[in-house]
Amino acid sequence: MHYKIKGAALVLLMLLLWSSNAYSQSPIKSSWGKGLNVIAVDSSFSLKFSTRFQTLYQGVTNPSTNEWDDNFTTRRFRLKFDGFAFSPTFVYKIELALSNRDIGHDTRLQSNNADNIVLDAVAKWNFAPNLYLWAGQTKLPGNRERVISSQNLQFVDRSLLNARFTLDRDAGLQLHHVHRVGQVVLREIGAISMGEGRNITVTNIGGYDYTARVEVLPFGEFKGNGDYFNSDLLREQTPKLSVAATYDYNDNASREGGQLGDFLSEQRDLSTVFVDAMFKYRGFSFMGEYANKEAFSSSTNQETPGPVVRRDAEGNIEEAFTTGNGLNLQAGYLFKTNWEIAGRYSNYNPTPILGRRAQDQYTVGISKYIVGHSLKVQSDVTLLQQERREDAYMFRMQMEISL
Repeated sequence: MHYKIKGAALVLLMLLLWSSNAYSQSPIKSSWGKGLNVIAVDSSFSLKFSTRFQTLYQGVTNPSTNEWDDNFTTRRFRLKFDGFAFSPTFVYKIELALSNRDIGHDTRLQSNNADNIVLDAVAKWNFAPNLYLWAGQTKLPGNRERVISSQNLQFVDRSLLNARFTLDRDAGLQLHHVHRVGQVVLREIGAISMGEGRNITVTNIGGYDYTARVEVLPFGEFKGNGDYFNSDLLREQTPKLSVAATYDYNDNASREGGQLGDFLSEQRDLSTVFVDAMFKYRGFSFMGEYANKEAFSSSTNQETPGPVVRRDAEGNIEEAFTTGNGLNLQAGYLFKTNWEIAGRYSNYNPTPILGRRAQDQYTVGISKYIVGHSLKVQSDVTLLQQERREDAYMFRMQMEISL
């Protein structure tokens, strides 16, 4: 893996040298958090480069040993490229992940024994008024919290609901449409994807994944696309609300979470429903999400006692799809000093037959936004509760730097 990291670093160095050389030939725009933007003299293309990383400290009480387990790590390290090609109506986005926690995965056989570096590689074509066709690998239009960038979160990381039920990234096609009815903004998104997650190189094992999402903004658009970043950093002067619902159907899913998790020995159809909302007004922000995921027999399309695929001789579960439901509620208030205090409740209720423990998490967070989400320090404390286990506590502190 080291030679690949060195290769990525070399590419970065070459890009910076090229950008410096291009300064006298093409307009270059840059500011903190906005990356380095180069536009060709003839306006035939643009390229914006940016990079960011998160430095994380995390400690958790261990009820079994009564000790404090902790570590200090680079949680995320990303390289991002985007711009337009030939015409401003045709844009692209590339995002690479280079931290060990991003690269590591358990699907070596399905990804040609390669490091899992590519996050996004997608082209977006505005081929008609208010219609956008996306092609490539990127996030599916699933739950709002997952679509929000990890750079733009209200807490150190995403919630328990997201960890159990997110659709994540996949390769395929998406069609986005937006229109207005008076001041009401409506958005519709449809997607057809491979259903097995990012960077899979083997032939499709099951069927395709189908996703549909509808968003309603009754009071008009948020400032600066504020419905897709946490915290009311732009301090909406009038109430803004977005409510949405997503339905996803993964035909003959092969992985325990659909796009994430281990590949299993049998397939099931997975059905996932998300309902979410975002509200902001004068520094106050609220986001809520509900998720439900079920597994069905592929042959009868009837719910079976079997999200479970396999048990051992003693009846213990060896393989199972992640099913059940979850809830996430969080709110925060941003003071004019750019300090924010926030609270979150998140839970996971697995399908009873899985034999997994229900979980609840209660989190309180404090953040200081120095340059918005591009330069900030965040910390949070979480009470972790699981059935038939002692309570545990987790403390995290993280710095985000985005150039």
